[in-house]
Amino acid sequence: MIDLNGSDSLLTPIEPEQLTRGAVIAQSLDNQWVPADMTKKMIKKGKSLLQVERKRGRQVRAEYFRSLINAEQVVINRAFFYNNRAISRDLTEGGAARAAHQKLLASGALVPFLLAEHDPAEEPPSYLNVDRAALIAWQETVESLPATDRVRCVRLSWDDQENYTRATSRLFQPFSEKVQALSAKQIDLLAEQVGVAPEHINQFRRRLGAVVGFSNELNVKGELVVRNTLYKEFVTAPGTDVVEGVYDGNKEFAGEIKQLLDLIYNVNLADALGRYPLTPVGSLRRIALQEAREARANPALIDDPEQLVVFLRQQMFAAVQDRLTPSALDLLALEDIGTLRDSAVWHGYMRAFNALTDDPAAFSDSVGHVFDRYLTLNKEIVRLADERHRPVAASEWVPVVEVLVTVGSTVYTAISGGGGSWEVYAALGAAAMGPVGGSVQLILRNREAGRREQKFAREIAALRLAGEDECRQLLDLVRRLPGYRGETAGPASPVRPATASTTTQDNELNAFVS
Repeated sequence: MIDLNGSDSLLTPIEPEQLTRGAVIAQSLDNQWVPADMTKKMIKKGKSLLQVERKRGRQVRAEYFRSLINAEQVVINRAFFYNNRAISRDLTEGGAARAAHQKLLASGALVPFLLAEHDPAEEPPSYLNVDRAALIAWQETVESLPATDRVRCVRLSWDDQENYTRATSRLFQPFSEKVQALSAKQIDLLAEQVGVAPEHINQFRRRLGAVVGFSNELNVKGELVVRNTLYKEFVTAPGTDVVEGVYDGNKEFAGEIKQLLDLIYNVNLADALGRYPLTPVGSLRRIALQEAREARANPALIDDPEQLVVFLRQQMFAAVQDRLTPSALDLLALEDIGTLRDSAVWHGYMRAFNALTDDPAAFSDSVGHVFDRYLTLNKEIVRLADERHRPVAASEWVPVVEVLVTVGSTVYTAISGGGGSWEVYAALGAAAMGPVGGSVQLILRNREAGRREQKFAREIAALRLAGEDECRQLLDLVRRLPGYRGETAGPASPVRPATASTTTQDNELNAFVS
């Protein structure tokens, strides 16, 4: 155990309130993360995580880099540093890649979350399934830091008894409560958000009841309600280890229940730390949980339909078509990401985004600054890669600003077009009864988007409407906007899952709790 007060300590201990305001928890680094569409294919074809590792690994690596590009600080469960290949590959490779990782640790860009551990290099319990070579590489990475460098590690508390109390009240109990609340949701709305067809809603309702009943039984027996236990009962194939990721198509709604459990699991840590989960492309978004207090740490809570329309009104942007974007972000090296974060270009981008989130009501005044700096940032990424003799495939692009206002299962989308015009769409979902939550998301991307391209997607405000009357008022206001085009966004479909960037072209803890 490290002496936190000793001069040879490898870490700087911090608690949640000492994280930066822009800190995020990257959901894609969860070792069970799989995009919703890939989950369906895995279940249909009976494939395991190992069998889809190549394709999934590219997506995880790209999301890892995007989180480092688009957020000031990324908090990562300690186990993922050695159990997630997207991260550990830089450690096992050694040399410049490991040095770049050390620099990100020392700067506080990467912050290990310690649940019960006292230091980042601590040996995990023997019963855990660990990539031994990657663990050794992680321990060597931490222990070989320059003498003046320290790893900022966050725990709920550095007093063991207080840490246990907080873990119980902020992690274990909220997870159990969120699971048990599933059957109390507006099931028609929830079914639509996870992609259940209307004719199967009653079966889905019964299956959710089974999940809730099973979790209640665990509580009555005094057992923890944790994701792994629920996975074994409702998601994974009998006789397989959860870490293998063999999802059982014979278990009703295994994929949909997995989406919900993963969402609850990942927002739980974000809530405990008072920060935001960074939802990757193709993952279920928090709005599916139908929380009136969604994103409670977000001071930018909007509850007026007229305020929401501010995000969808016509804005003017110069059409820029001579820029480049890397078409495969995961082909860059970690050193490139570190150099980018040291640049004036990246710091300007962060300042512009922070100004936007500090006052989202001034969206029309500040989003243009974010957009301009985003263009420059992409150009700098390509320049850095070329300069380091790591040429990446780069293509000309037509950058667009996309705004998503999501209320329940209804999604309003505004996409900037040529000449500064906007195209505004409303994808209408099931009507909400009573208060309904949602969010405003800003996306900066190529109009011809691809999964592996660099792009930006972040929540910039939470919202809450009182009920059906206010939802109807919002729709009426949107229909009057100059760029309004219709009531569908993208290809027509009877089911529109509430995954991140669902209207865009690319459709976009461990030790205790699992």
